[in-house]
Amino acid sequence: MEKPKYERIILKLSGEALAGPGGFGIQHEVLLSVANQVAEAKETGVQIALVVGGGNVWRGLSGSAQGMDRATADYMGMLATVMNALAMQDALEKNGSHTRVMSAIEMRQIAEPYIRRRAIRHMEKGRVVIFAAGTGNPYFTTDTTAALRAAEIEADVILMAKQVDGVYDSDPLKNPSAKKFDRLDYLDVLNKGLGVMDSTAASLCMDNDIPIIVFNLTKVGNIRRVIMGESIGTYVGRENS
Repeated sequence: MEKPKYERIILKLSGEALAGPGGFGIQHEVLLSVANQVAEAKETGVQIALVVGGGNVWRGLSGSAQGMDRATADYMGMLATVMNALAMQDALEKNGSHTRVMSAIEMRQIAEPYIRRRAIRHMEKGRVVIFAAGTGNPYFTTDTTAALRAAEIEADVILMAKQVDGVYDSDPLKNPSAKKFDRLDYLDVLNKGLGVMDSTAASLCMDNDIPIIVFNLTKVGNIRRVIMGESIGTYVGRENS
């Protein structure tokens, strides 16, 4: 059996990806599709952790823009990610994948507290770990959570699951002439504001030499293809890597 290119990965799922075309709430068909793809990828032997966003339920920035205290709005966003994590756990468990939800905010009845060594041990035992509640701090996005957790658990790569097939110089949904990048340096992402992830997350990846692959989640089988080393999407890393 062909070996995967990566041994340990973090899959970053936005809340909007779980909402499907509607843009709000959780679409069951999308959950099942992601769960099937993760189970298929796990069969290669790769260790998988997920970081889920909460934008399909609540966005801290939106609440703040409406006059809500920013920290309060961000904590509400963290709780939204826990809801998505539990939904994702349910779909994965029904698919036969053993999972653990680990929350940066303690809530013992529904999730384990995040402990780095325990997370690594779960992954070594073949469990899918779902990181919820962001970093546990306001003012940080789930992109930053993905970069931070990737550094902590020594993940080989961050897979950014999107609804487009890579990074473009402008919005491909609005501009048919938008140019897709096959490869980018971290500094390109930071200097050009390409929307791969926020600047804090991108800087953390650059400082710790964690590559990022942006790919299309809606195309079934893409998670496994990326893990096996197929050249799809956009690769972000150092020029000589």
